[in-house]
Amino acid sequence: MNSSNISHYINTLFPQFEPALKKTLIEQVTIKSVKAGEHLMQTGQYFRSTVLIVEGRVKLYREGTDGNEFFMYYLQPGDACALSMICAAKQESSGIMGKAIEDSTILMVPIALMDELMKQFPSWYYFVMETYRSRFEELLEVIDGIAFKGLDERLKFYLEKQQQQVQSNELHLTHQEVASDLNSSREVISRLLKKMEQRGEIKLYRNYIEMIK
Repeated sequence: MNSSNISHYINTLFPQFEPALKKTLIEQVTIKSVKAGEHLMQTGQYFRSTVLIVEGRVKLYREGTDGNEFFMYYLQPGDACALSMICAAKQESSGIMGKAIEDSTILMVPIALMDELMKQFPSWYYFVMETYRSRFEELLEVIDGIAFKGLDERLKFYLEKQQQQVQSNELHLTHQEVASDLNSSREVISRLLKKMEQRGEIKLYRNYIEMIK
């Protein structure tokens, strides 16, 4: 059953992989289910596998000594965790946290396979390079937002990106979750969301935010 599921995920989400690579992955990877709120990685953890997301969404963030979170980016189906690739290959520990925000399914690619995959399969090599590039660009967006944009602009951009990722106008986010991701307070975020509602950009409900524009 697991082999059938793995084959389905790889063929559906990674069509760019050559047949021999797909066969190797189907034979070698393991599948793991992660409940919403469960951590996939924690600061100081060593990786034994590279992580491919095939269901759900995973939030990556830094955690300060005071317990505050600094949001970095989300991983969704078809994405790989660049940090797990780097740390697994170099046998270094994680400097960030990774938490499932939805019930998720991941494929674990053993560390022992990494060198072989990079050398034998061009599509894996380009996938790894594209993963590094994509994650780097997402980090630049976070840095640009902090350095050059006001919180109201960052909030609007954040909500629009959430809308694109979940492909829905209904965003099931609490004000506290948004505040944590934007490194702000719930009170400030609630005030800004109320202003957006007054401008007709969103509608606020008890358990979700509806995007209008």
